[in-house]
Amino acid sequence: MKATYHRYMLEFKRPSGTSRGIMTEKETWFIVLEENGKKGIGECGILRGLSADDRDDYEEKLKWTCENIHLGEKKLWEALLEFPSIQFGVEMAFLSLKSKNPYLLFPSDFTNNTKSIVINGLVWMGESSFMKEQIEEKLEAGFNCIKLKIGAIDFNKELDLLKFIRSHFSADQIEIRVDANGAFAVDEALDKLQQLNKFQLHSIEQPIKKGNIQAMAALCQATPFPIALDEELIGVFSFEEKEKLLQEIKPQYIILKPSFVGGFRGTQEWITLADKYNIGWWITSALESNIGLNAIAQWTFLQNSKMPQGLGTGALYTNNFDCPLEVKEGKLWYNKSTKWNCDFFDLL
Repeated sequence: MKATYHRYMLEFKRPSGTSRGIMTEKETWFIVLEENGKKGIGECGILRGLSADDRDDYEEKLKWTCENIHLGEKKLWEALLEFPSIQFGVEMAFLSLKSKNPYLLFPSDFTNNTKSIVINGLVWMGESSFMKEQIEEKLEAGFNCIKLKIGAIDFNKELDLLKFIRSHFSADQIEIRVDANGAFAVDEALDKLQQLNKFQLHSIEQPIKKGNIQAMAALCQATPFPIALDEELIGVFSFEEKEKLLQEIKPQYIILKPSFVGGFRGTQEWITLADKYNIGWWITSALESNIGLNAIAQWTFLQNSKMPQGLGTGALYTNNFDCPLEVKEGKLWYNKSTKWNCDFFDLL
């Protein structure tokens, strides 16, 4: 078996804002396996400035992984514990290599295009007029669940945007999730949650920065509406550490990004613990290309969650890869009539 790795820069169609700044491009890496004339591909979806494996030796670890691919997927996953995005890339690449179709990893009613995955519509940060424009587009497109990134513009303007939605749609008609990406100060967080509560929100992701365990635990106990941990899960590697974190904070929800938490194996560990402690969860992508998103969507469908998932369609980028994933009426479908780029492996 031969393994190679390749760097690829995804270019945003328009600058996209989070509380951590504006993004114009997204770095990603691919692992390609070759054996007996067959190829398999996996995406290592690192997000600089956020991923636990954003380290100086990242490429060196990719090189080591390819040189030691003979160890097999399970041993490599264990050896790559502190490199969750590479864990995921390796896991995906081996699944791809074993499949008849390198992009069809988990055949199901989803990949047969007979069932879909309900997803949330993501509204990026920006000027209030731009955010309002996005909200209107998502509502017109048939989304029943909208997720707004907040924490980057004036808080009162963000409240006005929520008021705008609720003036047209009740909580029964549109579910609203907000994501603060840790933007609230610890001493202001509860007051802001109380102000947000009047808009009957489903949940808020990561209201304060990760690492404030006691403050987050107190907030989860006092909050008027559910809190979901997101960044808090990054860098928590062992099963024991994961269980300790959930026991200490007792969140209402956790959000699982396979690229950040060690692929499907790592995600399954979190799901097992969440179910044990009666904590809700949903799965989201993390700005991967359509290669990674395709794998995440196929696996997510098999988890049988009834909640809207956070699966984008890769429509953010100018140089993504054509794939069968498409959104209709707030749902993600697998349109078999859309083919993958046949020359994808040649593009790397």
